[in-house]
Amino acid sequence: MTQEPATQQERATQQEPSQHAAETDAALLPVSGLDATQPDGSVRGYRASRTLPVRVELARQLKRRRTRFALGFLALLPLLLLAAFEIGDAGSARRASGELVDLATGSGLNFAMYALYSSAPFLLVVIVALFFGDTVASEASWRSLKYLLAAPVPRARLLRQKALVAALLSLCGLVLLPAIALAVGVFWYGPGDLVSPSGSVVPFPLGALDLALAVAFLAVHLSWVAGLALCLSVRTDAPLGAVGGAVVLSILSQILDQISALGGLRAYLPTHYATSWTGLLGEGPEWAGVVHGACSGVIYAAVFTALALWHFHHKDVTS
Repeated sequence: MTQEPATQQERATQQEPSQHAAETDAALLPVSGLDATQPDGSVRGYRASRTLPVRVELARQLKRRRTRFALGFLALLPLLLLAAFEIGDAGSARRASGELVDLATGSGLNFAMYALYSSAPFLLVVIVALFFGDTVASEASWRSLKYLLAAPVPRARLLRQKALVAALLSLCGLVLLPAIALAVGVFWYGPGDLVSPSGSVVPFPLGALDLALAVAFLAVHLSWVAGLALCLSVRTDAPLGAVGGAVVLSILSQILDQISALGGLRAYLPTHYATSWTGLLGEGPEWAGVVHGACSGVIYAAVFTALALWHFHHKDVTS
């Protein structure tokens, strides 16, 4: 009779560790195991907003060889153009035709404008397509995309973070080229006035403002290339296919824009207003083409980005 209370106490003592262990195990279970309203399997303390920070993704991209090569080439291009002008016939640099190439050696601003004008139709398109087309496709080619999603990083956030980093790198390239060209041009040709192809002369401060507006326009207009490359990047495991596809479609649009038989249909091509920023040069800027070009780029970018989001959300990621 005297042993029964001790036996009950031992049983209670034995049950306490097992109950504590059960509570500990329950605390380590996914939240969805305790709360059925969270079917994503996330654990306690998980915050989707903390996954894949921009600074981490930006650091990863800056360490890549293609990023350093692309930005390095943009910084080197003005020096190559300067060497070409100096090695070539100096007398042919200023002909009477009044093209930007003929006025390039007139001042630092003219040199920077020509560097931007000569690189915008192809080189800058390649740079933007490279940074955006390589976002998701490269992860798929490395077989690391499924591990990013299993972290878990939400698909919409992963695509957004990678697009933000690609936009930062593209904007850096768009600013780097004219900035280096302006510095090289001012050093070699002097800080003279900007002479437009129409013959009007713009003082250096206003000319520098025109150059900044031209860069801003290209950043907005080329967003259609960014959206297209992003859309292609989520559809393929080959980065070269996404980048090349965006570049080829840009070239095709430029070719079709040269066919006058298309008439008014050419205005709906994404590259129709690609050079409208040249209307900003001179004393009386022409804003109509600039506004149309900016709106065209934004509309195409919105459509392509929406398609990229929809396809990536429904895509069966196996790599």
